[in-house]
Amino acid sequence: MVTKGPAKRLTVYVDESDKIGGKPIYEILMDVFYKKKIAGVSVFRGVAGYGSDGVFHTSKMLELSTSLPVKIEAVDSEEMINTVLPDVAEIVGKGLVEISDTYVVKCCKGLT
Repeated sequence: MVTKGPAKRLTVYVDESDKIGGKPIYEILMDVFYKKKIAGVSVFRGVAGYGSDGVFHTSKMLELSTSLPVKIEAVDSEEMINTVLPDVAEIVGKGLVEISDTYVVKCCKGLT
């Protein structure tokens, strides 16, 4: 579990339409992160973007577009992030995976 201080941020960029067995990649990653007890994960849906394939995705082109960019961010200790890297590498066929240093200012559980 991450506490106040140095940490790692794992960021994965994929398309909303990327799936394995009919299930979106971002949902599969969320399941892996949850099972491996990663401290925090968020998924963000972009309004526009493109990757190394040069394909431009935007919500303006088609109001109900299902191929918008998705960013998944996971924050935890370096040790915990390293435990999920093999799974992430296996799951993400196309997309971008990056790790960056971060500093946690505050991390706490909700009130009980």
